[in-house]
Amino acid sequence: MPLPKCNLYPPFNIVRLSHVEYAVTDLAASKAFYADTLGLQVTHEDGDVVTLRAMEERNHHCIVLKRGADPVANVLGFKVFSEDDLDRAKAFFEGKGLPGEWVERPWQGRTLRTRDPQGIPLEFYAAMERLPTIHQQYRLYRGVKPLRIDHFNCYSTSVDASVAFYNEIGFRVTEYTEDEETKKLWAAWMHRKGGVHDMAFTNGRGPRLHHVAFWVPTPLNIIDLLDLMSTTGYLANIERGPGRHGISNAFFLYVRDPDGHRIEIYCSDYLTVDPDHEPIKWDLKDPQRQTLWGAPAPRSWFEEGSLFAGVAVEEPQLKAQPIVAP
Repeated sequence: MPLPKCNLYPPFNIVRLSHVEYAVTDLAASKAFYADTLGLQVTHEDGDVVTLRAMEERNHHCIVLKRGADPVANVLGFKVFSEDDLDRAKAFFEGKGLPGEWVERPWQGRTLRTRDPQGIPLEFYAAMERLPTIHQQYRLYRGVKPLRIDHFNCYSTSVDASVAFYNEIGFRVTEYTEDEETKKLWAAWMHRKGGVHDMAFTNGRGPRLHHVAFWVPTPLNIIDLLDLMSTTGYLANIERGPGRHGISNAFFLYVRDPDGHRIEIYCSDYLTVDPDHEPIKWDLKDPQRQTLWGAPAPRSWFEEGSLFAGVAVEEPQLKAQPIVAP
């Protein structure tokens, strides 16, 4: 299926991805992993919730850890440009037969709760509590030294359908994988903020959250994290990498938190702000698509992911299979 024509004038203006909320079964263990090992900064803590931000971020949080019975992803958050954009977003989603509900969220202004056609729970806001800058307080840096949240990647039962919908609300495709036999999309990377992606979709049982990524200064920070995790009880939590993606050119590492939620540590992709940026196409069977150096990903990377709370999972329409590590 051909890519849809880029929509430069969407019905409302999304600035970027903002935050994820996870339900975690052991709040103390999760806090230790995200704060002490990865190096995110705690901005709030009580008996049921821990919020954290990365070093460059001024918003109150980019990740919310909420005590829960099951390890699921509760919602993916996005920041819009203005309060008027929230009203336009509500009208848009309701016009598509999707829910549009105003909800109260701590540290956020007016917040719209909805979902996409696949069932991924989404929320949009224009204003979140702002915190003092800390990116030059180098005494606070630890772990992998995360600078900012970078992107979400979700399993989709129809990547073509997901791309069509997110294209309509202004996300632009930067790179994509096409199955040569069916000409259907197997994966796609879409952005709002001018990097390779704010949102990506991977063919698979869905909707599920594949991973959340954090941007770090250099590949050496990833090496430091590997040394730290391998000597502090987290060796089994290292899933894939380090390596360099063919898609996005990013240097990467995939790790799992104590509940199995997948986190990517990510740096070195490229700028995509030009409105006439041309998407890069990859063949599903190209071994350099996954890793520029040719090493395939493990089976867990293609099959495992975080459930969204209360959302049923269905089988993908496309049955094509990428190269999988033995």
